Amino acid sequence: MASATTEVAVRLLARETVAEGTMAFHFERPSSFVHQAGQNALFKLGEESRTFSIASAPHEPELMIATRMRDSAFKRVLKTAAPGLEIEIDGPAGMMVLDEDAARPAVFLAGGIGITPFLAMARDAAQRRLPHRIALFYANRRPQDAAFLEELRGLEQRNPNYRLIAAMSEPPAGWKGETGFINRAMLERHLPDPLQPVYYFAGPPAMAMAMQTMLGELGVAEADMRSEEFYGY
Repeated sequence: MASATTEVAVRLLARETVAEGTMAFHFERPSSFVHQAGQNALFKLGEESRTFSIASAPHEPELMIATRMRDSAFKRVLKTAAPGLEIEIDGPAGMMVLDEDAARPAVFLAGGIGITPFLAMARDAAQRRLPHRIALFYANRRPQDAAFLEELRGLEQRNPNYRLIAAMSEPPAGWKGETGFINRAMLERHLPDPLQPVYYFAGPPAMAMAMQTMLGELGVAEADMRSEEFYGY
């Protein structure tokens, strides 16, 4: 069931660097703001506004977003603002939430900062002990570019139904994970039946388009694909 839309003012609580060139921002979460893991919201600063996936899970006391720190007016304000900055959020929105049918495995395909909705979904699944089998494929250039990589690895200990498959296109010496980009061969190595899951994918538009094409060629029905594109991130 979709969450009701709300427009509320919130205050910035803290910020932190979570990968090279990537920062997370923590905001207070009003009791009136109720979202599902995987949803997004519109964040407004004066005349500027941006849509961000909510990277924190619904049970957490704060709202957290994470973004690549491009040189935009919106992000310059976020990067330098003192705690207490007030910002308006309008949401939640988005339908990229975990399918209710726990018999269907879930496969998350994330490129770069496209990890944010899946972090929320993985945290939520561990917290609620959901029975869904989840495989998260997470592609980056290098480990230092991969936001939340250690936490996503650690969630395997908390949730026996969840697996992380990390892939690096420029892997360091000694890297033991997958290499290159997410492709059909990679999926087939890790998924017993690639046509059984519901697929969720998020990343830059070119990556999202490539995932949709790859899944279509694999024979996955459009009804079994859910996606978010991240423009300018």
